[in-house]
Amino acid sequence: MLKSKTFVKKTRSGGVMKIVREHYLRDDIWCGSEVCTECKQESTVLQRDACIESNLCSYPHYLIPDTNVVLHQIDVLEDPVIRNVIILQTVLQEVRHRSAPVYKRLKDIVHEKDKHFYTFTNEHHRETFIEREPGESANDRNDRAIRMASKWYSQHLKTSESGADGLKVVLLTNDQGNKQKAEESGLLVYKCEEYIKSLIANPELVDHLALSNDEKNEVTSSKVLFPEHLPLSKIQTGIKSGSFLQGTFRASRDNYLEATVFVQGEGEDSTEVLLQGLQNLNRAVHQDVVAVQLLPRDQWVAPSSVVLQDEGAAKDDNAEEEDEEKELRILAAEAARKPTGKVVGIIKRSWRPFCGMLNVAQIKESTRHLFTPADRRIPRIRIETRQATTLAGQRIMVAIDGWPKHSRYPNGHFVRSLGSAGEKDTEQEVLLLEHDVPHQAFSQAVLSFLPKMPWAITPEDMVRREDLRKLTVCSVDPPGCTDIDDALHCRELENGNLEVGVHIADVSHFIRPGNALDKEAANRGTTVYLCGKRIDMVPELLSSNLCSLRSNVERLAFSCIWEINHKAEILKTRFTKSVINSKASLTYAEAQMRIDDTSMNDDITKSLRGLNKLAKILKRHRIEKGALTLSSLEVRFHIDSETHDPIDLQTKELMETNSMVEEFMLLANISVAQKIYDEFPDCAMLRKHPAPPPSNYDILLKAAKSKEVEIHTDSAKALADSLDVAKVDGFPYFNTLLRILATRCMMQAVYFCSGMDSDFHHYGLASPIYTHFTSPIRRYADIIVHRLLAVAIGADSTYPDLMDKHKQSALSNNLNYRHKMSQYAQRASVAFHTQLFFKSRGILNEEGFVLFVRKNAIIVLIPKFGLEGTVFFDTKDKAAPHLVFDEEGPSLKVEEHTFCIFDKVKVTISLDASNVQHQKIRMALIDPVIPGVSVPAPDVGPQAKKPKLDR
Repeated sequence: MLKSKTFVKKTRSGGVMKIVREHYLRDDIWCGSEVCTECKQESTVLQRDACIESNLCSYPHYLIPDTNVVLHQIDVLEDPVIRNVIILQTVLQEVRHRSAPVYKRLKDIVHEKDKHFYTFTNEHHRETFIEREPGESANDRNDRAIRMASKWYSQHLKTSESGADGLKVVLLTNDQGNKQKAEESGLLVYKCEEYIKSLIANPELVDHLALSNDEKNEVTSSKVLFPEHLPLSKIQTGIKSGSFLQGTFRASRDNYLEATVFVQGEGEDSTEVLLQGLQNLNRAVHQDVVAVQLLPRDQWVAPSSVVLQDEGAAKDDNAEEEDEEKELRILAAEAARKPTGKVVGIIKRSWRPFCGMLNVAQIKESTRHLFTPADRRIPRIRIETRQATTLAGQRIMVAIDGWPKHSRYPNGHFVRSLGSAGEKDTEQEVLLLEHDVPHQAFSQAVLSFLPKMPWAITPEDMVRREDLRKLTVCSVDPPGCTDIDDALHCRELENGNLEVGVHIADVSHFIRPGNALDKEAANRGTTVYLCGKRIDMVPELLSSNLCSLRSNVERLAFSCIWEINHKAEILKTRFTKSVINSKASLTYAEAQMRIDDTSMNDDITKSLRGLNKLAKILKRHRIEKGALTLSSLEVRFHIDSETHDPIDLQTKELMETNSMVEEFMLLANISVAQKIYDEFPDCAMLRKHPAPPPSNYDILLKAAKSKEVEIHTDSAKALADSLDVAKVDGFPYFNTLLRILATRCMMQAVYFCSGMDSDFHHYGLASPIYTHFTSPIRRYADIIVHRLLAVAIGADSTYPDLMDKHKQSALSNNLNYRHKMSQYAQRASVAFHTQLFFKSRGILNEEGFVLFVRKNAIIVLIPKFGLEGTVFFDTKDKAAPHLVFDEEGPSLKVEEHTFCIFDKVKVTISLDASNVQHQKIRMALIDPVIPGVSVPAPDVGPQAKKPKLDR
């Protein structure tokens, strides 16, 4: 049967277009049930024995949830207990339009064979399709379609020749009107909550239930604690008129009564609005998109520099927090004021399941408890659970259901347990979830696009590539590296010049545009390196085998080859797809040893020496142009091979060979960037590093001035030159500290599409154009760049998305997000392993330097461990020291001693495990000695075992 759907659509020019779509109806769509003999189906999903122990439904039954049940109770549907569920096409389409994350989760459930979820295309079945009646809303029509499909299933299974063995269909809906109409039609229908509570063998499922609107009001007090949120229509009108601003809510890690709203403007017109106090925060949660109203100028305040954590005993909803808010206002009034506002409405919630721990209520019989998220920027969440004693001491996940204006905290529900707090595997899972790192195993759909083994380079591949197997190519990487992206060669030409080649793994040969493998890599965006664990962007067969440029095996590569004279001037550049055979896979230390050992003169060593000599000249040229040489302390853990615990912690030492590889990778990236931009000025994927705004340098300038050193920040070259000459007699570490501080002033480098931006400059490298080409095994941006370069040299064909600047720009945004979260995850992993290290070491005494000064604390850097910690001076104790903070210095006077940036101090370092969830490194002052503040130097220990080899 052929039907037609007619609707009108508004065009970009403001006109109206009538659209008519053909809609085909069929009568050969399967029901998917094993009991059915009527449908001529090749395979079935829904089981004959669909039994689950319920005191409402004592018979076998299938479930049909409506749209709202799927949207709000997805955590329940994901539970292994819930099986044999019919997902109607009507529901699937509505979920897709209303929530992309829930839609993805629903699709994942449908693909799980053990769950027996069946998608029924009721909108194309002749007997279940219904047309919208005049005056009927789209929502009412969809509810009617769901009831129609439920009725058809009930009758269809009854008329099956084999008899359905008492099998029934149960409609789940929380809509009272829909439920009433379903009952009038003779359907078996229950509210989701009453059905779940009827599953007597699985009482734990009740904890997964999201609260309905009625229940949300039940668990709150009668007193209004927060202002009412404005409706979306008023918000949109206010934004258009300029009385409200739209931005992203960013909660403070250090102060639960403070947040900022980032308002995106054009170019450099972006602003931040400061929010202080619970009422002005008005139930916004970190990363929500909110509408804010600026307060009158005389009510503007300054950011507070004190730490306030909401981690006391659970406060009642009616409890006032006036003392803390008053203290905040007094402290904030002392500094420079900033635009200040209040949240008037929520435009878009960005709630997700949060990891954390349960604070079990003191009342024994209570089922209501507070959950404390691991992320300090997220408020505590009130949940209802009967498993409190079991969940105590475990890391769990909780989702927010809502935040009524009568409630001090949002309401939520338990999602799942992750394991015991403090255990390495549990903490690593929390770390990955909290930083939104995709880490699930690669699906069969993804793996199906991998090459079949055994794999070999074919004659067809050789015809289309340059044969470079005889060249003396080698790779230089960190120890233990298995995903080798790059290799190099250097040889002398007959004309006296040098030929230098950078050979990069040809990952784009194996990952073709648009397939499941490509989509997965694009979503992951980057490989994430944690301590002792790697989360691959592509499956291991590619990352550690077929794409990895290991020694003595033939591999496909994309080569960038230059002819260079002995002054490191580039005479010619060419790009080619190639086949190479690396002659050695070296570590940085092994390559350095070859270069330094005068007795070694083999081809590999000669190649390395040639590369090293050129690299030094290239680096000098870069620095002369204004490239920055900054500093950040990276640490390396020595891991016990049996327990996998860290047994030693050292800062990484950089060798000449580190710089050698870096120089040629930079050169390749710049050469490729220019090539792809010349060929595709509108859709090249490039990378830029914006110049920091002048205010970013305030702390650097103040720190340098305190040591009577002048730093110029007019340009990257001015900054680089002044850092080069910044020295203090008798303080050799001063220049390194200054460079560490300069690094903190920098902006984040980002990917962008050339057709969507006009500023290409890379500030840190002092390069007018830059991209990423050299690491396609671990960065998806490089795969896109490979595809662009391949099209540019005629080595591959293009495809629509590659030439679409809007899609390239959207992809860049995802890659920037994944890259940022990857960095945060890596830092969190280092912090966790540092805690494990100090847990086994007891208390240590170490020398450090003051890096920052706060109103009630100093932040100390321990160079030996690359570790930062805070020494607090308690101001709430009656015997607390007298503190005087000078913001201009900046300096902090504690009793008679004044702390300034870069002062040398001695501290004790230990692990504070009093808060299981937020364990932290605690530092206490030993020297200088200040009465009532300094602690006597303790005996250090226990000593750790002798470090084993780094594995």
